[in-house]
Amino acid sequence: MDPWTPDPAENRSWADTGYESKNSAHPDNSADPEAEYDTAYEWRNPPPSDTERGWQDAPRPARRHRGRRRPWKFITLVTTVSVVLVVGVTATIVSVIAPGKKSHPVVGFVPTGASPEQDGEQITTAFLRAWGAGSLGLAAGYTDSPQAAGAALAAYREGLHLGTLSGSPTGATELTERAPPETASTPRVKVAFAVNALVATSAGTGTISGTWSYHSSLVAYQKPDSPAWSIAWAPDALAPNLTATTHLAAVPVAPKATSVVDSSGNSLTSYQDPGLNTIAGLLKASPPKDLGQPGLAVEIQSADGTPVKGTRAAITTPVDATLATTINAKAEQAARSVVAEHPQSSIVAIQPSTGQILAIANNAGYNDFALTAAVAPGSTGKIISAAALIIQGVLTASTPVACPAVYTVQGISYHNDKDESEPASTPFSYDFAQSCNNAFSQWWQQESNGRLASVAKEYFGLNQPWDIGLGKPATYYNQPASASGSELAQNMFGQGHITASPLAMASVAATVADGTFKQPILLPGASQIAATPLPASVDSQLKTMMRDVVTEGTAAGLGFGPTVYAKTGTADVDNQGQPNSWFVAFDPAQDIAVACLVLNAGYGAQFAAPEVQHFLSSY
Repeated sequence: MDPWTPDPAENRSWADTGYESKNSAHPDNSADPEAEYDTAYEWRNPPPSDTERGWQDAPRPARRHRGRRRPWKFITLVTTVSVVLVVGVTATIVSVIAPGKKSHPVVGFVPTGASPEQDGEQITTAFLRAWGAGSLGLAAGYTDSPQAAGAALAAYREGLHLGTLSGSPTGATELTERAPPETASTPRVKVAFAVNALVATSAGTGTISGTWSYHSSLVAYQKPDSPAWSIAWAPDALAPNLTATTHLAAVPVAPKATSVVDSSGNSLTSYQDPGLNTIAGLLKASPPKDLGQPGLAVEIQSADGTPVKGTRAAITTPVDATLATTINAKAEQAARSVVAEHPQSSIVAIQPSTGQILAIANNAGYNDFALTAAVAPGSTGKIISAAALIIQGVLTASTPVACPAVYTVQGISYHNDKDESEPASTPFSYDFAQSCNNAFSQWWQQESNGRLASVAKEYFGLNQPWDIGLGKPATYYNQPASASGSELAQNMFGQGHITASPLAMASVAATVADGTFKQPILLPGASQIAATPLPASVDSQLKTMMRDVVTEGTAAGLGFGPTVYAKTGTADVDNQGQPNSWFVAFDPAQDIAVACLVLNAGYGAQFAAPEVQHFLSSY
């Protein structure tokens, strides 16, 4: 039988222990001196409770067990009683005096059974009662290794956050083989017992508790030359398979997500999107802690808390549940439709007011570039650069800023696309709308010492891990704080060693839309890290500049409505046939922000921008 599983047929009550309060008289003992001794024996005022407990307050001789030689034989008996403290256990010293001999003190548990099996059950019962009463020192004192037993009992109580415990013997068998030499001539008994323990995951609020019912066993033996018995201490007496280097722990069992659905109840896998399929799999494997109702289990752990394989015993079963995400059916359908327009296309839509992710769509085989792409954001990164320059007082949206056709830093020359340029009288907002690179690269010295990266983190929540609800935090945007010189000049217009995903850039647009960063999340109510709100004047200027992109800049004439704010991006990649096409936008009228990436495609205005326009029109 599985030792972790209770056997109802073996259950016994505390009363079924075979206890007797005194020896029964023998009808005729005259021919046997030992029998004469038995008939002469009587209790001297025994306390009622201690006759059950087994600690003797009066002397008694060793009993004959199946013809086994008695340790002592006496004709007369005189007793003296005193109480001492031995290893934390109140024991009775029984002095037995024979004529002409010195007294032999007996300390320990002296059972009253009619057989070794009954004696073994009696000391086991005493051990279980003390354990259940929380008297761990007393329970440990019934063993031949009180210190080790006491430590194990305390670890049991701590690891399981033990509430109550009860137990009783379920059977005993005398052992005849392989006895230790020092106890070879005395009875040894293996006693099986059942335990019911109320265990919990913790002692605080929100704890999960249940009753663990299981079977275990121990070995009890009579001490040599003594009527007293002891328990041969072994860690697995407390629970099967327990060792001196392991301990028990009550652990919660997380429920499973029976299905992962969008906010309308549609399965995420029904959209056949590689990103959503991956998300559904991750959430099923590791659902949030507040899903359903967790169960409870007991397991054996190593010293460092690692579970020992195959030792987990279920106490209560978790209640599984359906897991709803923030994915919006209408937004997802629109996103899936528009990414079909170009291969290697991906799109993310976010609700700026909450940070909830409304859509994730990919058209790149099995790749989830909407979340996993790590490529330069191109000119969409100028949103962060512009914010940094305005926040730090370097310029404003209306400050005249020239955009030279060529700008050289540390011997490296940067050319604007098609060598365009803007005169010194050009407002910075117009440079932004036309996406003129060297209107940004020239400010690298003002953003040195990690200032640009600092703004990305402090105001846009970037450059740090986000847990969007998958249980595994990830960094979706990385801008090296150590960048300087020509590398930092590239960073100013969104190239160099900056890497970003559509999720991160959709969040940048959403931050400008709301004025405050709201970390993107896939699960309603999920924890979100915070950032410093954009100063109102800075946010207003960024909105003006992003609106100029639609009215007079690189996205003019593409059909965007009167409430859309945007930024194009084109990121050149070495040894790639075409640049990566980027576009970010937000529409406060619909409380939505979008980012689209089309790899190896071309200008942002030609590929990514039309996808976003189609998405906003159909959402």
